[in-house]
Amino acid sequence: MMLKRSSVIDNEFMEEALRASDLSDILDKVVSGTRLSREDGIRLYETNDILGLGFLANMVREKKNGDYAYYIYNQHINYSNICTNLCKFCAFGKKEGDSQAYEMGIDEIVKKIKERMGEPIKEVHIVGGCHPELPYSYYIDMLKAIKEVRPDIHIQAFTCVEIAHIAKIGGKTIEQTLEDLVDAGLGSIPGGGAEVFSPRIRERLCPEKLPGDEWIKVAKIAHRLGLKSNATMLYGHIETIEERVDHLIALRQAQDETGGFMCFIPLAFHPKNTGLEEIAPTSGIDDIKNIAVSRLMLDNFPHIKAYWVMLGPKMAQIALSFGADDMDGTVLEEKITHMAGAETSQALSNKEIEYLIKSAGRIPVERDTLYNVINIID
Repeated sequence: MMLKRSSVIDNEFMEEALRASDLSDILDKVVSGTRLSREDGIRLYETNDILGLGFLANMVREKKNGDYAYYIYNQHINYSNICTNLCKFCAFGKKEGDSQAYEMGIDEIVKKIKERMGEPIKEVHIVGGCHPELPYSYYIDMLKAIKEVRPDIHIQAFTCVEIAHIAKIGGKTIEQTLEDLVDAGLGSIPGGGAEVFSPRIRERLCPEKLPGDEWIKVAKIAHRLGLKSNATMLYGHIETIEERVDHLIALRQAQDETGGFMCFIPLAFHPKNTGLEEIAPTSGIDDIKNIAVSRLMLDNFPHIKAYWVMLGPKMAQIALSFGADDMDGTVLEEKITHMAGAETSQALSNKEIEYLIKSAGRIPVERDTLYNVINIID
C-alpha cells in the first residue's frame, strides 16, 4: 500500500505555521500568483525552514503540473571532451594530446545509435567540448547521419556555448548556424554551459567560455527561430546566494521575452578531478534549496528537473516534493558528471524511474523532449 504524501490537515498545518513565520509575506505572494523579488529569492536561500520552503515550492509545482512527474527514454552521446575552454569546475574537458582526451568519428556515433535500435528511445542528447579542430561540416554531418539511421528520433544537441563555437568555426552568424543545424536534424537545445552568469564567476573559473549575456543571446535567437531549449545553473562552488538569484532572474527575464525555455535544471557541482577539488560536494539541504527556490523564482518556466545523475536517484525522488516535476530519463552512458566523480549509475531503466516516482506518491508520465505526453503510468 502506497503512503499518501500529504493530507488536508497537513496542508492546513503547514500554511498556518508559515503565516506565523517570517515567510508569511512570501506565502501571500505564492497564493496570489505575485512574482517574487530578488530580495525574496535571497531570503528563501537563507531560510532554515526547509519544510516551509518545500511547502511553498510544492504549491507552485502542483498548480503547474499536479501530481505528474515526467521522464523520457533517452540516450546520451558526448562526442568529444577536447575543449578550448578548460573551465576550472570541469573534469570533462581535456587538451588535445591529453591521455584522457577523445573524439568520436561520425561512424562511431552512428554505431552508438544502432546499438540501441531495439529500444523505444525518443531522444538522443548530444553535448561535447568546444573542439578547436573539428570542422563545421562535422556537426552537420553528425545530425544527418543520426537522422538517416533513426529518422523518428528527436535530437537535442549542442549547448549555447557549443553553438557559438560552431558558428565561429564556420564563419557564420548564430542564425545561419542554427538554420543549418535544424535543416540537418536538430530538434532542440540542451541547457548546459550557463553555469552562473556572474562576470566575477566566469572571470575566475571559465574566462575562455562564452559570457553569460552571450549565452542568453544565443538562447533567445534559437527561440525566435522556433527552437525550444532548457536552462541550467551550476551551484555549489564559489558563487554567492546573490549570484544564484541574479542568474535565475536573468533567465526569468529572457523567458518573459521569448517563452522558449521548457525546463530549468539546477546542477550540483561535483569537485572531484576538477581545479576546485578542495571544495566540499553540495549538501542535501543545498540541493533541495536550489530545486525549491528555482521553482518559486522561475514562475514562467513550465518545468523544474531533478537531474538524478547529479543528485542521485534518492535525492531526486525527494525533490519531487520540493518543486521538481521531472527526473530526466534513462540517460545511458553519460560521461560529463561521472568524470567529475559522480557515483550514480550510468543509466536507469524506465521501470526503475517509474518505481522512484510512484513510491514518492507521484504519477509517472513518459514524455517526449517537448513535454508531449506519451504515456501516463497508472
